[in-house]
Amino acid sequence: MTWSVRPLVAADVDVVCAMFRRSRAAAMPWLPVLHTPEEDAHFFTREIETSASWGADSDGNLLGFALRRDGWLNHLYIDPPSWRSGIGTALLDLVCAEATVELWVFAQNEVARRFYAAHGFAEVERTDGSGNEERASDIRLRRPG
Repeated sequence: MTWSVRPLVAADVDVVCAMFRRSRAAAMPWLPVLHTPEEDAHFFTREIETSASWGADSDGNLLGFALRRDGWLNHLYIDPPSWRSGIGTALLDLVCAEATVELWVFAQNEVARRFYAAHGFAEVERTDGSGNEERASDIRLRRPG
């Protein structure tokens, strides 16, 4: 499959939201679903407007996306059928190209933790989850620019 990377636009929000829900459910089925699809659409509309964004696209189909703002990778989601295709690495490389990047990852998400460790991220802090809406323990990671 061939794909290319492009900036996200407001018109991508419905596809972004659907992919977010699919990817999150497949990777982290233990997380509670806290928001409606309409709330997700409102949230991601603002995220796309205020973030540097990249989407992996194949013939008009979005396969993955990443959003960075103020030195933080806030979202990196790949559509489950496209996992392990190199899209996550390509998007992460773009996110990290210009600056030190930090992110939060759920402690229970071992696949994501291994992915980020393999790409140079190191643990900076652990929490009990009291500061996130899911109330799931998490880890702050950093990768120098």
